[in-house]
Amino acid sequence: MSLYAPLTMGYILQGFEQGKRRMMYSVLGRLLPTRPMAVEPRRIIFIRPCCIGDAVMATAALSALREVFPQAHITWALGSWSAGAVAHHPALDAILDTGADDMPVRSLAGMWSFARQLRAGDYDMAVSLLRSPRMSLAVYLSGIPLRAGLDSLGRGFGYNLRLPIDPKARQHESEIYLKLISALAGREVHAWANLPVTPTAKTSIKRRLAAAHIASPYIVAHPGGGANPGMQMNSKRYPPAQLAELLNHTAGTSAVILIGGPQDGPLAQAVAEGLDMAAAAVWIDKLSFQEIGALAAGARFYIGNDSGPTHLAAASGARTVMMMGPTDPRRYAPYTPDHLALWKPTELTAAKDRNWDWTRDGFSVEDGAAAILDFLA
Repeated sequence: MSLYAPLTMGYILQGFEQGKRRMMYSVLGRLLPTRPMAVEPRRIIFIRPCCIGDAVMATAALSALREVFPQAHITWALGSWSAGAVAHHPALDAILDTGADDMPVRSLAGMWSFARQLRAGDYDMAVSLLRSPRMSLAVYLSGIPLRAGLDSLGRGFGYNLRLPIDPKARQHESEIYLKLISALAGREVHAWANLPVTPTAKTSIKRRLAAAHIASPYIVAHPGGGANPGMQMNSKRYPPAQLAELLNHTAGTSAVILIGGPQDGPLAQAVAEGLDMAAAAVWIDKLSFQEIGALAAGARFYIGNDSGPTHLAAASGARTVMMMGPTDPRRYAPYTPDHLALWKPTELTAAKDRNWDWTRDGFSVEDGAAAILDFLA
């Protein structure tokens, strides 16, 4: 098959409805070879461009990949939105910046440009953690000899080592990623999501706490989330008044530090106004990703929504409480051994996601507080 035939096919697929696209994926999957080339990789490209929470969950696979190939040079293809969260990971050698968008292959021009970036990197193994047919095609066009990736509904036709994925199965994302690394290794490998706290961040947080006259034990709360380059889902946010009540029930004598990005000021202020205790410290847009990890790791516990910072806190070693609503903890809870996912079991549907109501559909303050106190005990 000509190198440019799949690219031409990519243009054709744009105009097809879903059923016909699946048929074309199946055709491409039969046409493109699936026997991986036997290589001992010198240079590996690890592909998970977005977003912070997804990147943190992927650190389990990154660590497992480093265990399997200890001498290889590993580059992570990652967007600028998320790179700062994981750039210090000890299993990583370099980052290939895929830009500010959530997906470098969203357009066909972007797909071709990304394929050229991969070709220029002289990689001999690609590990793709996306279910995107365009990413699959871009990796094929890169000419990388060993291309391992996820194959959901035939979308992984461009990989020559394909891990079949059932999109309906309730399986954690990190465990799916680890299965791909295990397939590469020929044996089962495991790691937790992890982001070691840097000494510099520890020192910085000690200074901040001292300057604010905050002593241990303290609690870190992040009321924001649900926003990244690929998605705006405010329904992920537990209501500020209810979060304040949850903290009133669980904080005891602990200080509360409210953190967030530049857009989270009103949310943090609303939580602070609902607290019964002395005024909380509000640190909005003051911390780097590494400092968030260090602050969380030293806390009595960290509490936040299903968001990147909550995953980051858990991977940094914090006792973490994730407040989950229209997302399933069986797929998206922190992949760490010391966390609590607060969730009222429900059957999630696209319609329910759009019309999510925390009072009707979510966990209550009373149930959440009881679960947190039990978790801490």
